[in-house]
Amino acid sequence: MRTRDVMRTPVVKVSPGATLTETAQRMRACAVGCVVVASGETIEGVVTDRDLTVRGLAAEASATTQVSNVMTAPAITVRADDDVDEAYHTMRRAGVRRLPVVEGGRLTGLVALDDLLLDVSRRIGELLEPLSWCALGEPPGPPHSADDAGAHSRAPGL
Repeated sequence: MRTRDVMRTPVVKVSPGATLTETAQRMRACAVGCVVVASGETIEGVVTDRDLTVRGLAAEASATTQVSNVMTAPAITVRADDDVDEAYHTMRRAGVRRLPVVEGGRLTGLVALDDLLLDVSRRIGELLEPLSWCALGEPPGPPHSADDAGAHSRAPGL
C-alpha cells in the first residue's frame, strides 16, 4: 500500500505570515489539528494545535505573532509513492504524528498517525478473518438459520 492510499486531502494551509489567531481560526473552521505552513508551493513547516498551545500561548506569545515563530521547521515529508511503511518509520524516527505528502515536489496530502492506525486495524482484520472462521466454525457473514445449523457446526477439517 502506498502513502497516497491513506493520506488526507485537501491539505489545510496557511502562509508563514498568518497570525496565531488566524491559524487557530482556520483550524477551527476546517476541523483540523494541523496545518501546513507554505509560501506558494514551498512547504515552510507544520503547525499543530499543540504548537499553538505550547510554543504560543504558554510562551505568552501575542495573538498577532506570526505562525512561522511557532511552527515546526523544516517539515519532514514523505512521498505519495512511498510504501506506507516508510511513513510509519519516518514518524517514529522524527517523533511526529503528521507528515505532509509530496509528489513531484508539490504538496498533495497529509498523513496522520490516525490514518496509519486505521491501516493497521484493516491489516489486523484481514489477518484475523481466517482465524475467526476456524475458531467459530462458521464462515463470516450473518448468522445461519436453524435449518443450516448442522451444515456449519464444525470448522473445515475438524
